[in-house]
Amino acid sequence: MMALEPLRKLIAGTILKITGSGQIRFDAPPGDPGLFGPDAVCWRVHADFVPMVVGGVSALLLQMLHPLAIAGVWDHSNFRDDVMGRLARTAQFIAGTTYAARAEAETLIARVRRIHERVQGKDASGQPYSASDPDLLTWVHVAEVSGFLAAHLRFTEPDMPIAEQDRYYAEMALVARMLGARDVPETAAAVQDYLAGMVPQLRFDDRVAEVLRVISTAPVRPAALGVFRKMVTVSAFQILPDPIRALYPRKAQPRFPVASGLMGMATPAGRWAMQGGVARRARARVAAGNPAPSPMV
Repeated sequence: MMALEPLRKLIAGTILKITGSGQIRFDAPPGDPGLFGPDAVCWRVHADFVPMVVGGVSALLLQMLHPLAIAGVWDHSNFRDDVMGRLARTAQFIAGTTYAARAEAETLIARVRRIHERVQGKDASGQPYSASDPDLLTWVHVAEVSGFLAAHLRFTEPDMPIAEQDRYYAEMALVARMLGARDVPETAAAVQDYLAGMVPQLRFDDRVAEVLRVISTAPVRPAALGVFRKMVTVSAFQILPDPIRALYPRKAQPRFPVASGLMGMATPAGRWAMQGGVARRARARVAAGNPAPSPMV
């Protein structure tokens, strides 16, 4: 096992570089359960790097089909020059609101709300948008959590009971409401109904095509990450709901026949490399505030 330690550290370092999660403190204060606590389903769903990356990319593929959502990205994001930075910021927010102490999570949410207040404009058809729009916040939220859970079901826990899936959506609805969303669906069935009802509002256009091109071809280092990115993108398309994936032209969807199988193998490899990652550190924080009783003399 010692011979594998350099490989483990290389993989872990690459993951931390991608996610930027090392910038958030997860080990203090002792005993603080954060927004959810270690028994929450979201602690389990968000624990593995590989499914979370696949779910995050799938969420982006879904989000940007909404004309108002893609307008915000187009007008206020430097996505062409900072694809990895966008991924890192999203990962930081999800990790922080899931595992960090409550004050840290609330600070992250407040920071995002302030950023949203500045994101306003008009979409390609001239319709005004605001990132603080409660309905648009609900759209972005549902796209994210449905992507994360779909990836978890595909690569980690395919037999997760519906009741546990419902608990996950109900837990994550708390963050959505704290961000300002409204009418947030809180069960798997409600999420499916919501997405089905949104399909008529979605469209693939030149802006979506350009963002997809950038996230698929932007230079990455080391170069081997380019192969990983293609595996992630193919897998992300595969877990989209069929009616939504059908909005993307076939020529826009990358091909990699063995991607899903390789991602299935990469999931435990990522878990091994991170050795529990931030979830382990957060559990240790909570446990530190609940010392074991002294043995009886």
